[in-house]
Amino acid sequence: MDSRLPKLIFALLAIYAAFYFSQAYAQLPEVVASHFDGRGHVNGWQTKSAFFITIIVVSVLACIVGFAIPALMSVLPPELVNLPNKKYWLGPEHRAETIEFLNTHFAWFACGLFLLIILTFEYALQFNFHPGHPPSPTRMWYLIGAFMAFSLLLTLRLFVKFLHAPQELTSQK
Repeated sequence: MDSRLPKLIFALLAIYAAFYFSQAYAQLPEVVASHFDGRGHVNGWQTKSAFFITIIVVSVLACIVGFAIPALMSVLPPELVNLPNKKYWLGPEHRAETIEFLNTHFAWFACGLFLLIILTFEYALQFNFHPGHPPSPTRMWYLIGAFMAFSLLLTLRLFVKFLHAPQELTSQK
């Protein structure tokens, strides 16, 4: 597996977000609606600078989840990594393949998470830009559902990859 494509997509999302949110900053009032209930009603406000700091912080968290955690896993001793059949998957013959798989897997997850972050903050911006005609909260429910489905598929992919007992492992028992 090659992690270059999801890393490129993440970088493109970051460039888009930096451009879009920097353009939006000047158009917003000093205090913005920043939190909404399940029906799309505002129940929280922030200064626009705090709002944009929040965007930066959660974007950095997406980077940590997608890129720092798998990098850390690649240097940790196998005893500190929680992975099924880790004697096999983190053994010298398979460690590089496993780390590349995890790098790619986490990078794809970071793309999905970052897209969720961007679209969530974009929802809040649209609400602030058009308070008389706000976006439908149904949009957020679909977005959350899509992210949950994406996360479920990625989780199933992990199970398929690591839960099966490889032939070499079962013959050693």
